Formats: sequence, C-alpha cells, structure tokens
Amino acid sequence: MKIVIIAAIAKNGVIGKSNGEMSWHIKEEFQHFKKTTLGFPVLMGRKTFCSLGKPLKLRENIIVTSDKNYSIPSDQTYVLNTIQAGIELAKSFNKEKLFIIGGGEIYTQSISLADEMILSHLAFDAEGDVYFPKFTISDWNIRKEIPNDNFSIVYYSKK
Repeated sequence: MKIVIIAAIAKNGVIGKSNGEMSWHIKEEFQHFKKTTLGFPVLMGRKTFCSLGKPLKLRENIIVTSDKNYSIPSDQTYVLNTIQAGIELAKSFNKEKLFIIGGGEIYTQSISLADEMILSHLAFDAEGDVYFPKFTISDWNIRKEIPNDNFSIVYYSKK
C-alpha cells in the first residue's frame, strides 16, 4: 500500500487556520481532492475531521487523536491514537493507497513515511496559522505537473 500525502498549500505555506476555517475555496481544487481520494482510506487528525463536519463519503475515515475518549458513532470511521496504528488499519482494507489529508501536525509526523505527495500549489498567499511542513525537494522526484488557473497540481514520488 502506498502512503500518499495530499494537500493544498498557499504560496506562503499556509494550509489552513487552527480554528478549522478554510482559508480559500477553489471548486476545481476540491473536485481534484474528491476524485483523487474517492474509494481509498483517508487518514486525518481530529481537528481536520472536526473542520469537515462529517465523514467523507465512500472512503474509510481514519481519525488520529491523542484523546483516548474521543469516538465517532459512524460507519466507515475509525478513531486511533497513533498514525502508525492508522496505517496498520488502512493496510487491512487491502487498498492500493492510503491518503494522508492533514492537518499540519499529521503532515509533519507522516512526511517521512510517505511514498508520494500530491500537492496543489496555490498561486496566492493566504491567511492562516497552520503550515505545510518544510521538506527537502531533493528527496523527491517530480513526476507530473498540471497547471490550473489558481493552482498547479504537482505529483511527487520519494527518491
């Protein structure tokens, strides 16, 4: 199973706000996210899950939190206490990929585990206080880049 980070990143590195608000709304970028992750398990932190408001349909939703009492009464939703436990659970679904979908702390902890990244690089700065972690570009190959009006999608694979 490949571990794939997927994120949208503003020019200034912002990926969102700690209060859960989105810093932008780009319909085409959301459609790309949905089309790419549909049918695969998605792993996220509790704050990211709360900002979504509900589980993502047609995907196994794996929520990682240190809160041992946190639970979600929902099918296709699993609450675990470590990223590694989430990855092990995702392997049991026998899917080709697991998508790591945020937030900042989850990206920071999982970037070294990722085989691939699909990053939407936005063409503007955004307000926010949650940032995508710095990574060493020389550790990654750029496989493909797809330009769009307000962003470009870059597909990276680990060297």
